[in-house]
Amino acid sequence: MRATDQGTREPGRRRLQVIPRTLIFVTSRQPETGAQEVLLLKGAADKRLWAGLYNGLGGHVEADEDVLAAARRELAEEAGLADVVLHLRGVIQIDTGDDQEGPRPGVLVFVYIGETEKRTVTATAEGAPEWLPVDGLADLPLVDDLYAVLPRALGDGPIFYGRYAPDGTGKLHYAFSAEA
Repeated sequence: MRATDQGTREPGRRRLQVIPRTLIFVTSRQPETGAQEVLLLKGAADKRLWAGLYNGLGGHVEADEDVLAAARRELAEEAGLADVVLHLRGVIQIDTGDDQEGPRPGVLVFVYIGETEKRTVTATAEGAPEWLPVDGLADLPLVDDLYAVLPRALGDGPIFYGRYAPDGTGKLHYAFSAEA
């Protein structure tokens, strides 16, 4: 189907055009204590975005793959983990706030969770994956939105939906809702 068939270029309309991305949180039990831990990626010091901050694993969806395949690929590339069963946990729509004419650029993030007993992970150029205690996440230097996303992703509630939009100060405002 062509872009024109989807109404992406209608004059006077400010439709969001998105780049799909994945965000993955894998949990495991700490062998000695049984405490729940989550695998986060500490951004490399020279990384353009989020240097030195913890983030989930994930990234862009390539044109020849669906979002689940992209999540599996990113998990293998960024941590060396394969065969983790992933479940969709949330969807976040991000409005970049670019006021250009025509379609407004944005990002659509598909949030996945999984669980594994395999705790050996490999570092990459993206950063170093680390198993971190879930009950200590609030005290770590996380990417800003993870303080709100992680409890929703790791909780027992329904699938959550997020919308990030510019707040007029150069920052994004985060709003969440859950499936009823």
